[in-house]
Amino acid sequence: MSYAGDWCLIESDPGVFTELIKKFNVSGIQVEEVWSLDAQTLEELKHVFQAWQFYNSGSHPDADLSIDDSVYFAKQVVNNACATQAILSILLNCPSIDLGPDLQQFKDFTREFEPSDKGLAMTNSDLLRSVHNSFSRSDPFIMDPSELSSNEKEDIFHFISYVPIHGALYELDGLSNGPVNLGPCTDDDWLEKVRPVIQERMARYASAEIRFNLLALIKNREDVYKKRLESDISFEEREELLHKIELENIKFKRYERENSLRKHNFIPFIYNIIRILAERGELDARIEHAKKEMAKRKKERAEKKKNAEASGSKN
Repeated sequence: MSYAGDWCLIESDPGVFTELIKKFNVSGIQVEEVWSLDAQTLEELKHVFQAWQFYNSGSHPDADLSIDDSVYFAKQVVNNACATQAILSILLNCPSIDLGPDLQQFKDFTREFEPSDKGLAMTNSDLLRSVHNSFSRSDPFIMDPSELSSNEKEDIFHFISYVPIHGALYELDGLSNGPVNLGPCTDDDWLEKVRPVIQERMARYASAEIRFNLLALIKNREDVYKKRLESDISFEEREELLHKIELENIKFKRYERENSLRKHNFIPFIYNIIRILAERGELDARIEHAKKEMAKRKKERAEKKKNAEASGSKN
């Protein structure tokens, strides 16, 4: 478990972020991974979409920007809080979202704060920190990051939010001096406006082999489907909606199980497996087999990379 200012490093996963939002007592919202920015995907998201959340690793250009009073913007003051802060940047800037009593009170209390003070308020909030840290990985060994070599350090990811606010598209990056106004937009066209912005950012870092992930905060799909069922629809559409609801229930059960496994401490289980294998005299043979398998996988990866480079040079 990695800590920075008492905030742990959590996994970037739709199931983690969906439960995190629920623990903030915000209802009717879930997080979905977005696999494509093509027109069809955007059209499918159109009626349930709330906001983008985007992350990458790499440099973050600083900008001297004036603060727009209509935008709730907070500076990021600790490293590992960026995912939660990006989610809060979306939630606190979408008036259509029911924040619940806790987040609404926090927003009202900090509304007039300077961005740096908003960031400090988020970092020092017992509620926000405890919910965030509830998704920490169970690990009895806590390493001091300053003592790790460059190869041992975990990849650093940064989250950036894109949100339509009062007729303008904003980029909210806690490492910037303020919100970036990307131009006018409407609720109907802002997805088209944000697409080239994200594509340009991804292209900018592609040569450095920086990994990206694109997530969306959307209305709870089951709620959307159930509301649609109340209208006058055909039998075929009704059956399709019922099937989609069933798939959502299955997915949320999977999220619940995966989140439980993330928090579970498997060290005693692994220790006892190793001990039993050693007592049976089978441990050395298993270790040798594992070494051979690992060497085989490394060789296959190296050959695959070599073939890809050769194919690229020909093109």
